[in-house]
Amino acid sequence: MERGSSKHAPRVDDQMSQEVSGLVQGPGTAGSRVEEFREAEPAGEDQPGATTAPAGDLRTGTPQGMTSEDVEARSRLGRFITMAALPGDRLALVANARENQAPDDLVAALERLPEGTRYQTISEVWAALGHRNETTRW
Repeated sequence: MERGSSKHAPRVDDQMSQEVSGLVQGPGTAGSRVEEFREAEPAGEDQPGATTAPAGDLRTGTPQGMTSEDVEARSRLGRFITMAALPGDRLALVANARENQAPDDLVAALERLPEGTRYQTISEVWAALGHRNETTRW
């Protein structure tokens, strides 16, 4: 006796297996859209082709008063200064950055901070290094 589905006829089983074949087979050489009707329509004759990335600045959500490069550089600074160092002065920030194996250029920049000033946040440190923070928040 042949074992098969007890809920469907063999014809229905075959149809159901074809419907999920794209999910089961995965993205092969033709991508995950197995059937032709699932393919994206090409651009019209007078329309530009679709691209994956638009020209220009790709970072969205950049706050006013900062560029995406500023945001990335401030984030880089924040990766090497932990919250345990804040609030802290120049010596605490430099020691914490060295402890976290910060690059030499960041340690040198932190060593140029004025002595005797305590910084509460990375944004305050960033501004003391001569950079701009966002002008408005939400």
